[in-house]
Parts: sequence; structure tokens; C-alpha cells
Amino acid sequence: MEVPRIGRRRVVQAVLAAAAATALLVWWLLPAEGPSYPTGAVSFSTGSRNGVYETYGKRLQPYLRTDLPGVRVRLVPSEGSVDNVRRVATGKADFAIAAADAVADYRGEGAGRLRACARLYDDYMQLVVPADSKVRSAKDLRGLRVGVGQPSSGVNLIARRLLTAAGLGHEGDVRRKAVGIDTAPQLLREGKLDAFFWSGGLPTKAVTDLAERSDVKLVQLGDLVTALHSGDDESGYYRQAVMPADAYPMIQGGRAVQTIAVANLLITTDRQDTGLVERLTRTVIDSRDRIGQEVHAAQLVDLRTAVFTDPLPLHAGAERYYRSVKP
Repeated sequence: MEVPRIGRRRVVQAVLAAAAATALLVWWLLPAEGPSYPTGAVSFSTGSRNGVYETYGKRLQPYLRTDLPGVRVRLVPSEGSVDNVRRVATGKADFAIAAADAVADYRGEGAGRLRACARLYDDYMQLVVPADSKVRSAKDLRGLRVGVGQPSSGVNLIARRLLTAAGLGHEGDVRRKAVGIDTAPQLLREGKLDAFFWSGGLPTKAVTDLAERSDVKLVQLGDLVTALHSGDDESGYYRQAVMPADAYPMIQGGRAVQTIAVANLLITTDRQDTGLVERLTRTVIDSRDRIGQEVHAAQLVDLRTAVFTDPLPLHAGAERYYRSVKP
């Protein structure tokens, strides 16, 4: 039966009204200022439980929710930097935090598509032992049970290089235990580890908590810097650093500790939408002070240094953001 002309007109009007309502809703959900971006879910790969990556991601998430209406940021735990780089490069995660050495070390699928949004803060390598331990340097770890981080963590990557620099590069030189910051402190307290390596921002809550329950100390790693830099090209991303005396007051007794540090990057790929990356980068920079009240390492996120993302080029969206705020 033929639909009356007036009926067809009403159908068309209803369709147009529905389209207008949808457009109004989309307009309402989009931010009032700034570039447009696709809505939907994005994944953010963080790190191990109780680590700084995880804590930073949890504190950043609500600011992203506010600044990017319509975008659902899903935090995904991981083993750490090496795992994060692989996930982002292969499309299993949209964004992640990773140490520069792990990024430079990656040669797998999608390596050429990796991009950076910002340089965040530095990780400091920390070697923790009981207070009465005779270990004064990583060279004293021979034969001991040492936590070296999970297999795909940045801790493990650096720990292996440090042990090699200390002359302990063979598997039998140290009794290596593949444990992360989520379990290593407890194992040290129980006497199941003699030491553990950790690479993280200062201070790391898990280390602070350990110091409140047990007598421990930090071992200097400064004597390995020269040997470390004589290794592969990726070792050039480590710099000599000093953990300030107030990083862990209960452990350090007012003394600074010589160690090494490596920069952390917020990474993605060139597949990500330019507008989305621009908005996300803005939120990372703008939320620094508020996140820094709980994650002290975040206080070091700085607009002036955020663009130094070697070994990765900036994503086009991040570059557009930095250009927009350039004085």
C-alpha cells in the first residue's frame, strides 16, 4: 500500500529531528575548547601493583575523564616498561609509560610507529638490603638471592646491565629472583631475599612502607656508572644521579645516595588520533601539581623538558600542544 505523502513527510521530519538531537548530544559531550577527538575506550598500560606507574595512572585517570568527555580510559596492569613498549607497539595498548632505555632497546613489531607524548619524570635505580647486610656495592651480591624484577620490566633490564657492569653477568654469579616491587619487600622481610633492585620515581611507596616495618638501607650504585656506559648503545640513556637525603629519611639517615637514573616517557603510536593526543598531553601537563601532591615523582613533570623525548619523536598531536603553549 502506498504511504501517504503526509506520512512520508512526517517520517522524514522524525529522522531529521533524531539526527539533530544526536548532533546536539555529540556537541554537548565534546569539550567547549580544543580540538575534536574520537570518543570511546582507550587503554593505558601502567605497571606492577604498588609501583609508581600504577599509582600515577590511577591519579591521572580522573583528570582524563574530566578533560576528555566521552573517552573511557581503562588502566591495565603490566610487568613494567619492556612489557608496556611491546603492548603499545603491537596495538594491545593505546598509551603507556616506559623508560627510555626500554624504548630504545625494543626492536620488535611496530617499533617504527612508536611516538612520545611527553617526557615525565626520572626513575632512580634502588638497591635495597637489610640494614645489617655487608653489601656495600652491587659487586658484593655474588652468591646472594637478589630480586631483579619481573622478566618484562624495566627493573630487570637495568638490573641485568648493572650486574654485568659489576662483573656478575653470568647466571650463576647471583641467585636471581624474578620478583617485582609488589612482592620483593615482603620476601626481604621474611629473609627469602638478600637484596632487591627497584627502578622507580622518588619516593616509591612500597619502599617507604618497607622502611617503616623493617631496618633496611640503600646501597650506592655510583661506582658502576663508568662500566655501565661502556656497554651497549642503550646504556647511554642512564645518567649518574643522586637520591636526595630526604627521599627516604628513615633509610638514608640524612645522607644522599649515588645511583643512576633514566627518563620515563608517555608513549603511544602514530596510529592515535591527533586531537586525542593533543588533549591528553595537555591534561598530563596541567594536572602535574595536583597529582604531585600524592605521587611526588609527578612534581618533576615540566613543560620545559617534556619535549625531550629521545629516542622517540613527538606525536603530531603532542607537538601541536607544545606549539600552542610556547611563549
